[in-house]
Amino acid sequence: MMNDGMLSQDEIDALLKVGEEEDEMDSQAKDQSDSLNSLSTIEIDTLGEIGNISFGSSATTLSTLLNQKVDITTPRVSVIKNTEMDNVLDFEHVNIQVNYIEGFNGQNLLVMKSEDAAVISDIMLGGDGSSPDKELNEIHLSAVQEAMNQMMGTAATSMSTVFGKRVDISPPTINLEKTNGNEVDESISDEEHFVKVSFQLQVGNLIDSNIMQLIPVRFAKELVDQLLNKSSSDGEKEAAVTADLDKPKVKTEQKANSEPQKSKSGQYLGDTIDQDNSTIQQATFSNFEQVELNKNEQRNLDMLLDIPLKVTVELGRTNRTIKDILELSAGSIIELDKLAGEPVDILVNEKLIAKGEVVVIDENFGVRVTDISSRTDRLMKLK
Repeated sequence: MMNDGMLSQDEIDALLKVGEEEDEMDSQAKDQSDSLNSLSTIEIDTLGEIGNISFGSSATTLSTLLNQKVDITTPRVSVIKNTEMDNVLDFEHVNIQVNYIEGFNGQNLLVMKSEDAAVISDIMLGGDGSSPDKELNEIHLSAVQEAMNQMMGTAATSMSTVFGKRVDISPPTINLEKTNGNEVDESISDEEHFVKVSFQLQVGNLIDSNIMQLIPVRFAKELVDQLLNKSSSDGEKEAAVTADLDKPKVKTEQKANSEPQKSKSGQYLGDTIDQDNSTIQQATFSNFEQVELNKNEQRNLDMLLDIPLKVTVELGRTNRTIKDILELSAGSIIELDKLAGEPVDILVNEKLIAKGEVVVIDENFGVRVTDISSRTDRLMKLK
């Protein structure tokens, strides 16, 4: 066959086959990349629950710091590309980066609007947040950094409870980004995809805005994997313990002599023993459900243990007119509605839970609890 520079049909078919294989490999690589950089429904729900628990407890901490009512709504979870930061961060914002130093190996970024950060810094520095400075300087950023440090510390404590291990973070770093675009911190700027967890943040009547958390997809999947594997492992252990408790255990003893002994009448002694002990009672166990919480209830209770509450000791109360209040001066005596020596009231979040007597410990006042309200009384006062 002469070679006239034209490809034979076999050669053309071979080239087409190679091209199809390359396209198939490229398609498989693309599918694998999409799988690694996308989230399933259960992963989205799990990350949303982690964020809900973490920032729910953080809201309580922020409320205590600012002396304002703080509400954070249920998070919205999505995946964004690094190249899409131009559209996501199209406003002047503050970046707060958090690095995990124990429990996990990863980091995330908290992003909030600069005007919201200005309100928080103004309150932290002694203002009321109604007229914050327009420009944030280093002092303002330090105040916001301290607030975020305590918030994320509380979030780490909540995660410790959820994951069943110690979780700790390093002090967060903060940066003010005045320009638009993908100004993600250099330490995580090489990430191609991020999980965006968005919250609606409300602080009294001062802030009604959005705050978002950016987590590298690989780290987000690690969080989900550890949480789901832990839950699966706990379920297997609980099932194994339940099965072990349900199985009756009978302890049998065998004498050294392998041959049964006969009596003078010819009856085996073993027969008599078997007849006398033929009734075996199944072991009974206490009903643990009445005294122990199930796993979900225990987890919910554990998540509440670190929530700070305001404890107040009230010596007494009185009502006075404005005229009487204006006439007060140093040395004035205000008569209370309590008799001398009468127990003082102990309140938690303005609700009476106990009574006690005032004592002095190392030159400091203290209260010795003498009576605790019953559970029924406490529940009635909460209504």
